[in-house]
Amino acid sequence: MLDILRDNWLYLLVGQYPDGPLGGLALTLILAAVSLALALPGGVLLALARVSPAKALRIPATAFIWLVRGLPLIMVIFWAYFLVPIVLGMAVPGYVTMIYALAFFTAAYLAEIIRAGIEAVPRGQVEAARAIGLSRGQTLRRVVLPQALRNVIPSLVNQFVSLTKDTSLAFIVGINELTYAASQISNRLLDRPAEIYGLVAIFYFIICWSLTAWSRRLERKLAWGR
Repeated sequence: MLDILRDNWLYLLVGQYPDGPLGGLALTLILAAVSLALALPGGVLLALARVSPAKALRIPATAFIWLVRGLPLIMVIFWAYFLVPIVLGMAVPGYVTMIYALAFFTAAYLAEIIRAGIEAVPRGQVEAARAIGLSRGQTLRRVVLPQALRNVIPSLVNQFVSLTKDTSLAFIVGINELTYAASQISNRLLDRPAEIYGLVAIFYFIICWSLTAWSRRLERKLAWGR
């Protein structure tokens, strides 16, 4: 395994970059980070609609969240891969459709995380804000959302961990992330697949364990601050 790492570590980290397209672990992390950043605004809007007293907002948002959470991610990836170029009317790079799929899928999960954070804000603070003349929108922006988002930061980190692992499904549409890079090495060497994929598993474990450990420390720090 060490000799495989010695001969292929750069390809596993960045793919063919700078002589070719970026790939490997770097692309895996970029896919996860960009998808989470795009999903977060959608998750906030869905969460707000989910707790809205207006049925015209609450019912469609609830239906969307339940529908997406009930779908396998691989199906969403296939839909994005084939439908996004048709909708946009032009060829779209595979990694872009993967980001669309991950962001669409993740927004539904973030909505439930943020909804729980909103509902965890003490009702008395909402009533106090309304009592001093703040509108419902101002109360959400200035009182509820800042506290809710702060409270769910550890859960957002955990979602990023899950998203990092989910990027391995980009393999099925030929995107050169970490798992696909490992398959390319395996095809080139024509043997020792267990060692190659074992090495990739170690990469994923180190990333996810590090993020999870950081999330726990952050959670303790936030709890102490409160």
